[in-house]
Amino acid sequence: MGEIRNAIATPRHDVPVGVLEGQVTGLSGLSVSLSGLADFTGVGDRIAIFGLDGRETDAEIVAFKGDTAIAMPYGSLEGVGSGCRATFDLFDPEQRKRRAGGTLIVNDAWQGRVIDPMGRPMDGKGPLPPDGVPQKMHAHPPDAGRRARLGPRIDLGIRVLNLFTTCREGQRLGLFAGSGVGKSTLMGMLARNTACDVAVIALVGERGREVREFVEDDLGPEGLARSVVVVATSDTSPLMRREAAYSAMAAAEYFRDQGKSVLLLMDSVTRFCQALREIGLSSGEPPATRGYPPSVFAELPRLLERAGPGPVGPDGKAGQITAIFSVLVEGDDHNEPVTDAVRGILDGHVVMERRIAESGRYPAVNVLRSLSRTVPGCNSPDENMLVQEARGDLSTWDEMQDMVRLGAYRAGSDPKVDEAIRVVPAIEDVMKQSKGERATLAESFEALRSALAPSGAR
Repeated sequence: MGEIRNAIATPRHDVPVGVLEGQVTGLSGLSVSLSGLADFTGVGDRIAIFGLDGRETDAEIVAFKGDTAIAMPYGSLEGVGSGCRATFDLFDPEQRKRRAGGTLIVNDAWQGRVIDPMGRPMDGKGPLPPDGVPQKMHAHPPDAGRRARLGPRIDLGIRVLNLFTTCREGQRLGLFAGSGVGKSTLMGMLARNTACDVAVIALVGERGREVREFVEDDLGPEGLARSVVVVATSDTSPLMRREAAYSAMAAAEYFRDQGKSVLLLMDSVTRFCQALREIGLSSGEPPATRGYPPSVFAELPRLLERAGPGPVGPDGKAGQITAIFSVLVEGDDHNEPVTDAVRGILDGHVVMERRIAESGRYPAVNVLRSLSRTVPGCNSPDENMLVQEARGDLSTWDEMQDMVRLGAYRAGSDPKVDEAIRVVPAIEDVMKQSKGERATLAESFEALRSALAPSGAR
């Protein structure tokens, strides 16, 4: 059993009642084996490990094997060896319950800032105020029976999304894309253009050199002013990459609980799952589907279900988290495990395709493969008719374009094909949008109506 020292007779809620000491008994890959902590700790508890050079490294207990605790570090394990000291702060039961899984002190000053998953500033703008509301990083989703319903339509500011994946406040969409098709640029446009009160952006496993490019170029000063950006780059530990997703969700829940309309953008769920895979395999879980242990697919809904409508308050109102989770489609395979699991949890999906990006049309959204599960209920009958007509024309063109380009189709053979040939170029023009352009819902539907109008009526 570990040694307990520094016991306090009259504990305060914010001061440890004692410190439990254990020691390192082994290291393997990304995990550390510890003795002396098993009787007082549980999975998710955070400990400190002191290296041979005296450097302190924070770690989290991820598993137990008999009386041995298995922990993973938030930083580097350099200088840590067998026999090194590990400590765990003991708190009274109520405070321990609040601290389980980690908490963040969130306040309004987080808007306009770039922070790491532990709530520490990364933008050189000075420290954040220490006061605020403690938010559990690993909170449970709101109770299903007490959650509000989805809110009214939300203007995403991007024509192709407003038209073909119309979204409501509190809805959760997946953004499925391979690398290099304009996903980060689209997310920056969403952060700037969406009609919301606050945007919370999680960059999980992002390339270090791209963080400033995203913040300064894609997001811009206007987008950053109303955003909270949580960053864990690809060189950080799996725990830090995992916590980036949870920290962003906790920040979004803080603003949601104020009754605000929050836009949560997460890039990407795939890297979050890869971090979970590293944690699971290092703790001894067996690999299953494509190397992902079963815990990954149990953890996904616990995170994704936290987004959406908040619980109904005493005044009958509720805040909303409208969430867009990007999924980096490995090898452009839309049936790989993470893509398939996320698509089944969310309320719709937007598919971006390399072929469309290569043709020069941005955003490179394939509208025939994209859908919103709240349509047609959130649009008017006239708007639904416009969208259905446009989808029909795009589908016809998709089937016949090769024949038309080869000269194998004779004009007048099929009125539907003739109509598609006439209107599809105009529809493509409507779907194009430059990085700095914003389009409202009303403007989007008016542009589509004009594109579908008979010749001479435009």
